[in-house]
Amino acid sequence: MPENQKIVRRKLSDEVLARLLQAIESGEYPPGAQLPSERELMTTYGVGRPAVREALQALGNRGLVAISHGERARVLQPTAADVIQQIDGAARHLLTMSPQSLEHLKQAREFFEVGMAAEAARHAEPEDIARLEAALNAQKCLLQTDTAAFVAADMEFHTTIATVTRNPVFEAVSGAMLQWLSRFHSGLLHRKSRDVTLVEHRSILDAIAARDPERAASAMRSHLYRAGPLYSSPPQVLEKAL
Repeated sequence: MPENQKIVRRKLSDEVLARLLQAIESGEYPPGAQLPSERELMTTYGVGRPAVREALQALGNRGLVAISHGERARVLQPTAADVIQQIDGAARHLLTMSPQSLEHLKQAREFFEVGMAAEAARHAEPEDIARLEAALNAQKCLLQTDTAAFVAADMEFHTTIATVTRNPVFEAVSGAMLQWLSRFHSGLLHRKSRDVTLVEHRSILDAIAARDPERAASAMRSHLYRAGPLYSSPPQVLEKAL
């Protein structure tokens, strides 16, 4: 018999975790509900307190329950942002250790944001255009400031586009990609480059305001193609945290 078919004994805490996950996913404990007390779980599963506490901590680390001292764990309603946050540390480590992963992320961002700009153009309402105008004007006001402040405003413009799509997954993924990429920004943003960025952002905004998905996608693609070389490896952290 092949060795990969051997039965591996699981830790008691893993077994408790698996059962609690099944109970949460089945709806037995919906969002907002409290899980049984530690003592009740110990009795139900026939395990000691350490196994129960380790399982509850694992649920908390996954963003599935909130744990407060002296209270029973409460089931949370996960969001797209919560899910992305779970992989944040691993993603940053991967990008730092693998230059090729940075190039893959840049390609993924282009593919993602081009489609997102088109989607924003399909859904944009007057109040959305007003928010995009405010974001662009805020970036204009930072034209003479340090690189970190200008890049942070650049990120805000892009994340505002994500909110226009009315899709929280787009918003969470866009924000994560921008945060991961920010650590690799070269910091070389001369006045001419900043001016070009503002012109490109204006083109994207105008296309979204015109409810023209194809033009919005094209403007975003051109912008990211031009800005791509500003992100390079090895990472160079911006002077100020974004």
